[in-house]
Amino acid sequence: MKIWHQSLTSIENIPQYRDAVINHIKKVARPDVEVVLHGMSNETYPTQYPGHFITYNYLQSLHKEQFIKNALIAEKAGYDCMFIGTIPDVGLFEARTLVDIPVIGYGQASFHVASILGDRIGIVNFLEPLADQLISNIERYGLGSKLGPIVQTNIGFYDILEGYSDPDPVIAAFISASEKAIELGADVIVPGEGPMNVFLATHGISRIGDVPIIDSFAAGIKLCETLYDLKKNSGVTITRKGFFNARPPEEAVEKLREFYNLQSDLHAGLDYGISVKSTS
Repeated sequence: MKIWHQSLTSIENIPQYRDAVINHIKKVARPDVEVVLHGMSNETYPTQYPGHFITYNYLQSLHKEQFIKNALIAEKAGYDCMFIGTIPDVGLFEARTLVDIPVIGYGQASFHVASILGDRIGIVNFLEPLADQLISNIERYGLGSKLGPIVQTNIGFYDILEGYSDPDPVIAAFISASEKAIELGADVIVPGEGPMNVFLATHGISRIGDVPIIDSFAAGIKLCETLYDLKKNSGVTITRKGFFNARPPEEAVEKLREFYNLQSDLHAGLDYGISVKSTS
């Protein structure tokens, strides 16, 4: 099985995060799974991480096109699944309408697993403006009644990168924010962004007292495996009923993508990415 992982970072240029993701995949993916890491175009951001460039609706909507394009590339290249590895689930629903391989979102996977393990989902993140989007997404996933507090940490992306050399301040900041969420009623915690999740998993942070911390990256990979198995063994695939799920005619997609200057590089980069095979 082959999974196209799509990061919202320029992951190949961030060695601390890249290596942590690779090591985590080797732990959580099953032996027959190959995960190929893909980052955003180096021309997308002035730095390796989008930060506030994804906290505006329109700017994030522009970035969405890379996810949608790469879903089309992944299917043409023979991938079995795509994993959108960012909590806003950028381009998730649009990509699902264009390809028949399963497309899994970090956020949706996290929240559904959290809803099984607890009754009141808390989120601890560091991009505060995304809270509105996360609330909207969770409502769409049918889990609005289970959403609890969203609490911000006092650290950011680059603090997490530094934490690979000195983890204690990052861990302490996350625990402090999580304890606040727990005081406000959360009984399960979702780390709000991928870099935080992978950092916590790297350092074995899976619980605070009685409260589980969701490993969102692992949840996404495992749902990719599950939906691949369901499709392969039982023939179960996504619904194609209704406006939000119907697959549009391929000819119309190609014509309109070309009109909007979105088609020119659709067949490029099929072999690009960092391949990771599980050793578990």
